[in-house]
Amino acid sequence: MRCLLKALSVVSLHASLRRSRQLCSQSSSARTSFSYELIKQQYRPEVPEYFNFASDVLDRWAKVEKEGKKTKNPALWWVDGDGEEVKWSFEELGVLSRKAANVLSGACSLQCGDRVLLLLPRIPEWWLLNVACMRTGTVPIPGTQQLTAKDILYRLQKSKAKGVITNDSVASTVESVEADCQSLKFKLLVSEGHREGWLSFKDLLKTAPSDHRCVTTKSQHPVAIYFTSGTTGAPKMTEHSHCSYGIGLTVSGRYWLNLTSSDIYWNTSDTGWAKAAWSIFSAWSQGACVFVHKMPQFSPPAVFESLSRYPITVFCSAPTAYRMLVQHQLPSCTFNSLRHCVSAGEPINPEVMAKWKAWTGLDIHECYGQTETIIDENGNILPPGKEGEIAIKVKPTRPLFLFTCYTDDPEKTKATVRGDFYVTGDRGLMDEDGYFWFVGRADDVINSAGYRIGPFEVESALIEHPAVLESAVVSSPDPIRGEVVKAFVVLTPNYVSHDPEKMMKDLQDHVKKATAPYKYPRKMEFVRELPKTISGKIRRNELRQKEWRRY
Repeated sequence: MRCLLKALSVVSLHASLRRSRQLCSQSSSARTSFSYELIKQQYRPEVPEYFNFASDVLDRWAKVEKEGKKTKNPALWWVDGDGEEVKWSFEELGVLSRKAANVLSGACSLQCGDRVLLLLPRIPEWWLLNVACMRTGTVPIPGTQQLTAKDILYRLQKSKAKGVITNDSVASTVESVEADCQSLKFKLLVSEGHREGWLSFKDLLKTAPSDHRCVTTKSQHPVAIYFTSGTTGAPKMTEHSHCSYGIGLTVSGRYWLNLTSSDIYWNTSDTGWAKAAWSIFSAWSQGACVFVHKMPQFSPPAVFESLSRYPITVFCSAPTAYRMLVQHQLPSCTFNSLRHCVSAGEPINPEVMAKWKAWTGLDIHECYGQTETIIDENGNILPPGKEGEIAIKVKPTRPLFLFTCYTDDPEKTKATVRGDFYVTGDRGLMDEDGYFWFVGRADDVINSAGYRIGPFEVESALIEHPAVLESAVVSSPDPIRGEVVKAFVVLTPNYVSHDPEKMMKDLQDHVKKATAPYKYPRKMEFVRELPKTISGKIRRNELRQKEWRRY
């Protein structure tokens, strides 16, 4: 399949990318064999003035389902790993979400446009309440259950959320900060039990009427706000609309995830990550079944068991998860229904992709969720072979599913645009054939004696060595070169007791052979773990700042 990053002037697409040192995609079947030009011709959606994903998409699937024109796949299939299952058809999802909408607009007194912090694990109610928010025009702000009291306070104060929806495990943390949140008007508990000062979602849902008229929302009405990971500073609120998610993610569902109404799609993303939205918009826009495993923590055995037991056809997980899976692979496991595997969030190493394919016979299709061009510091498009910043053309027409803005921060939003382009914060280059090569985050690229070095290629070389479990590469000050490459390395158990100096020399020699010699890490530090955001991304800025403070 041709790379989807050619002829990029018409519409922004979620590209199915493979970053095995080159941002291009592969095909695992005839169904994924298409060209960018074909997509351009077929996918130029006109954005309607009014659009609501619940009424315009989900309710239509319920109608098709009722007419017997859809496969028998449920809309949602949830398992807890201990034998309990929940299956909802699109019709059942519609009925329950209307009841939940009446809870939000009734007992919770939420109005169209109000914001609510949604802190729930992988339980059916997370999907149910997201749809209920669409029906009422309420704007959910999903967050992971790993958030601390400080994190929750920051999000409540920054967003001015009217309410919090969570379960027993987070309720006490919310209570510890609620006195400092003036906008907070209600707390809704999703639990079998009750708690003083909290509304019971279970009780309210049981008695709520099933009739509800969906609000009329414009296409640009916000459908969700996600806080960024905070890899380069305080988390920012990124706003998506019914258009950007409800219409825009149709592309990723159809072309990258390769979904149809016959598919069963499992996305292991935490409900607090933006990628969890694919389990709503990307999947349900295609009428596919969303499979969910409760799985409080990522568990390779649970993944293997589920992929073997259930007829899951499309699997989506983070690079960190794939690394864990190939490290714990069970040759006896067979995934007979699985046909398509995808990854996103951060670069996945070629070594991991190769091991996964050798085991399963399937490629991992990696997403870099923007369509790009390369520009210089003045916003000018650069010629092939010239490194610059990866950017998206937003003038004269803004791509329909690019995020709307940094919520309540017009200056930060304005700062993301340079000339006619939205600047992603990534660096890369385009080769003579029109393929884009990812170099690294702009803040992460190392300039050593005039050589620009992206951390990903060094990290990819390191992980090919059997001693390396994972690594993070950052700049370190140097009196001669200005800065040099330093690697923070987590060793695999079999190598932890090896002599550090010999281990360092061995890894340096390995990198010199695996990539250009000037890129090898002149400094190295062995650590037990790497600092990560709550979404699992490595906080290289933290390591870099710590390194530069030493000198």
